[in-house]
Amino acid sequence: MSRRHLLSIGDLSRQEFDLLLNNAEALLEISSRQLKKVPALRGKTVINLFLQPSTRTRTSFEIAAKRLSADAITIMEGTSSLTEGETLLDTAMTLEAMAPDVLVVRHSHSGVPHLLAKHLADTSVVNAGDGDHEHPVQAILDCLTLKRRFGAQLSGLSIAIVGDVLHSRIARSTLKAHALLGNNIRLVGPPTLVSRSFLGSEMKDVQIYHDLCEGIEGADVVMCLRLSQQAKEQGFLEREYAEEYRIDEEALARLAPRSVVLHAGPVTRGVEVTSEVVDGPRSLIRDQVRSGVAVGMSVLLSMITSSQVEVEQ
Repeated sequence: MSRRHLLSIGDLSRQEFDLLLNNAEALLEISSRQLKKVPALRGKTVINLFLQPSTRTRTSFEIAAKRLSADAITIMEGTSSLTEGETLLDTAMTLEAMAPDVLVVRHSHSGVPHLLAKHLADTSVVNAGDGDHEHPVQAILDCLTLKRRFGAQLSGLSIAIVGDVLHSRIARSTLKAHALLGNNIRLVGPPTLVSRSFLGSEMKDVQIYHDLCEGIEGADVVMCLRLSQQAKEQGFLEREYAEEYRIDEEALARLAPRSVVLHAGPVTRGVEVTSEVVDGPRSLIRDQVRSGVAVGMSVLLSMITSSQVEVEQ
């Protein structure tokens, strides 16, 4: 893989996407070892610049770097010179002067990873979530989770994405990933949070539903999205949203009995999905977290080595 940066699923070819996915699947085994470490990136440095709160993505990249024997450093907004008036670009240029190999960036403003990638000459940039734009790493790890459940054949599945699509960077990356894989995609939610204006011209085959039962009927995968703070500020009340769009076991058993459930977290139990589903047998939420470390390893290897690396056995 010759690509220096991972900024958007839309930048990837099917071959590149499959490379990241297949390498991640091979790397899953490392996390089951007693000694969870290989020397593949010894002497390399990964900086996680997380200027927006995160538990899963930040920790996954920290662990991923360390399991590949790279040095990992995390900088958060409250501990950076940004609090003293330094610009984001100056912060990034300062970090690049220390010769890191990869900068993993999470930011509340869309486009920040793209901006940094344009100005950093020697450091690869990985988008770990930028505003409402994209979260490509999450889309890859979700696909790895589904591959582990459904097998190598990941095409032809029916994917229902339920909730606050409008404000979801995960939904944007997921749409592009499943379009690459050839899956049927449905968007389900209130009219003000799910509309065709959200879709690009290449997404003309995506189906939109404002009725939950119609939207999830026959689905293989139900992906729950969080009700964002932006939606709450627009007047969406959690109780009212839950009455119409909460995923529960009764509806799944009746309408999509063979379905599995994804949620990138953090989960607001009782709003997007019930505890019965979160803790039940169709939930792949914990598997998503496990996949996150392996995908982080795959992404770091690909950005640093620009080729497929054979994992030490």
